[in-house]
Amino acid sequence: MKHDKNNHYRVNEQIRVKEVRIVSDNGSTVMPTRQALEMARNEGVDLVEISPNAQPPVCRIIDYSKFLYQQKKRAKELKAKQVKQEVKEIRFGPQTDEHDYNFKLKHAKEFLEEGNKVRAFVFFRGRSILFKEQGEVLLLRFANDLEEYGKVEQMPALEGKKMFLYLSPKKAGVAKKSQQKMDRERREAEAKAQSKQNEAESESTEMPASGGLFANAKNGADALKKLNEGNDEK
Repeated sequence: MKHDKNNHYRVNEQIRVKEVRIVSDNGSTVMPTRQALEMARNEGVDLVEISPNAQPPVCRIIDYSKFLYQQKKRAKELKAKQVKQEVKEIRFGPQTDEHDYNFKLKHAKEFLEEGNKVRAFVFFRGRSILFKEQGEVLLLRFANDLEEYGKVEQMPALEGKKMFLYLSPKKAGVAKKSQQKMDRERREAEAKAQSKQNEAESESTEMPASGGLFANAKNGADALKKLNEGNDEK
């Protein structure tokens, strides 16, 4: 039979070692290569070398076309089982309030649980770039809140008008929060948002609204402190 010159396997007379190990469903046997070739001819199939670096090389007596089909099928199945990892984006604006923050946090948790990476960023418009420190605080808080679900690949970094944070999923399974705990956190977040809104009403109109990045400043500072303490322990 004809053989593809570009194949990665030696077949029949291309195998020039003195002896080979023949593997089958019944086990394996070491024999002279000439004897193995004669067995393949008698069965109307081929002698295919599947492990050339073994001592002696390992071969199978099988139809070469069938062997190639099996290899392609196995490779296709392995590829289908591989999970494709995507990068999901989470965007924050200069005036991200507490409700919107928690909404985006929920989606980020889902993305990480599904095995995807997360790229979170704050987009600064116009003069809001002057408050990039608050953007960093927000992203650090975000990383801290996702500590159980993902690890930081890149700390917040400013690129043009955007400040990016990169997170990758943790390999180990993450602990699910109880509904009671999530409800408590939601109530606490709503209370903080209301408090910040009250503070915003008393501030000068020259300052940006406190419902955005400033609303996250204290929580972000606490997150930064916690991250630094974690790094010190390590």
